[in-house]
Amino acid sequence: MTDQAIIWHNPRCSKSRDALKQLQAAGIEIETRRYLDNPPTPDELDAILKLLQLEPAHIVRTHETLYRELGLKDKQLSRQQWLELLSQHPKLIQRPIVIYRNRAVVARPPEKV
Repeated sequence: MTDQAIIWHNPRCSKSRDALKQLQAAGIEIETRRYLDNPPTPDELDAILKLLQLEPAHIVRTHETLYRELGLKDKQLSRQQWLELLSQHPKLIQRPIVIYRNRAVVARPPEKV
C-alpha cells in the first residue's frame, strides 16, 4: 500500500488549495489530478464514490450555474446516468476529493483531510 495521497484539485478553488497545503504540511506525498483538465471516467467516479460511501448526487455542486442550465434540480437520474453526467461535466463535482490509504473524503472544509 502506498502512502501517496491523490487530490482531485481545482487550483482556482480556495478550499482545494487549502486542502493541498494541509497535505503538503503533513509531509504526505501527493499526486495532484486537475480533474477539470483530466475528467474522471464513469468507472473512476464509481470507484471513488464507493470509497466515499456516497451516491453520485451527494457530490454534485448544486449551486453551479451549469447545474441549473442542465435542469438537474428536479431530475431523477440513475446512478449510471449521474456517473456519465459528472464525467462529461466535471465542473459539477464537489471538490476537493482526497484519496488516501484506500479511503476518500470530500475535503470541505479542508480540515476534513
